[in-house]
Amino acid sequence: MLMVAAGSSLQRIDRSRIFEPKEQQFCCRKDWHSRAKGALIIGPAGGSLAPVSPLAVAGVLVVRRQAASTQERPVTTIATDGAAAPRSVITFNRHDRRAFIGGSDARIIMGQDQDELMRLWQEKRGEVLPQDLSRNLIVQLGSATEDLNRSWYQNATGYVITDIQKRVQHPVHAWMAATLDGIVAPTGAVFEAKFMLPWAFSEEAAADKHMAQLQHNMWVVAARAAVLSIITGGGKWVEITVHADPLYQHLLLTAEKKFWRCVQSGEPPLLFGIETPRPRLAAVKVVDMTASNLWAECAATYLRTREAHSEHELAKTELKKLLPEDAKEAFGHGIRAKRSKAGAISFDPVEMEAVHAPGQ
Repeated sequence: MLMVAAGSSLQRIDRSRIFEPKEQQFCCRKDWHSRAKGALIIGPAGGSLAPVSPLAVAGVLVVRRQAASTQERPVTTIATDGAAAPRSVITFNRHDRRAFIGGSDARIIMGQDQDELMRLWQEKRGEVLPQDLSRNLIVQLGSATEDLNRSWYQNATGYVITDIQKRVQHPVHAWMAATLDGIVAPTGAVFEAKFMLPWAFSEEAAADKHMAQLQHNMWVVAARAAVLSIITGGGKWVEITVHADPLYQHLLLTAEKKFWRCVQSGEPPLLFGIETPRPRLAAVKVVDMTASNLWAECAATYLRTREAHSEHELAKTELKKLLPEDAKEAFGHGIRAKRSKAGAISFDPVEMEAVHAPGQ
């Protein structure tokens, strides 16, 4: 097997002397947007090294390994909004998270907890064991309801979820990967199943909490949207659609690169410390606010003052028309009108006794 990786030593490869024509089709696709960086070339053992492949233009190091099999292995493809996007799928131990940054790691890296960030750094360096979450009830409830969550979403929407629990590696950044809860087959959106407690629950808070994980996973698989499917402890199911945010993803990639450099160098990481864009949610719901006492109070005030407000705005319009164009200030009958340098007119109530007319 030949593996191509970025490096300083350049050698050329004659594909026709190493690969069969059909193997070349799978191994060296020109539409693979990752180009040479991070790409994998798979072919039979044997053959000789000779003059240049286009991949060498980017600067590559050729490494030879004894292949276990000569069987063709096409790249796994995940659909993203109708476009085929080849991605290499990792088959290593799914519990070994030290070799990459995943979606749940992204939440910590973009978070505000320095102790949690330090622990993640130590885990990636192998200095401490990963946290034992077997006694974390919320985590276990999320795991226990994941199958129910997925089937509930499929029944409610009619969409099929594929690529369940598939781990996908970014084609360029080998240290980025995502373990998917699934992909929504018709749209290519990332599917994420969550369990959340009902008190103080809001869609905005839920989207904000999981935004880093969603944007990370969308970046890895080149998806344009993600679906957050939430079951709450109050027996409620909520669906939230989040779109890929280029600005957020740029900040996320910058923070993850800094963190990974710290993992490699041994330098302790610091919080990224940048305020990320707030999630923008599509307004698609119809909500009954009858149970809200504050809504009831404000609604009563609105209805009581609505007619008076309309009269108030009409009176302001007429008063502005009456103010002479060359007047800087006017007063009378308990109000004072002032014209700003920009020409805007404002009104204030005044006590008639305090009014002093300027000299004419």
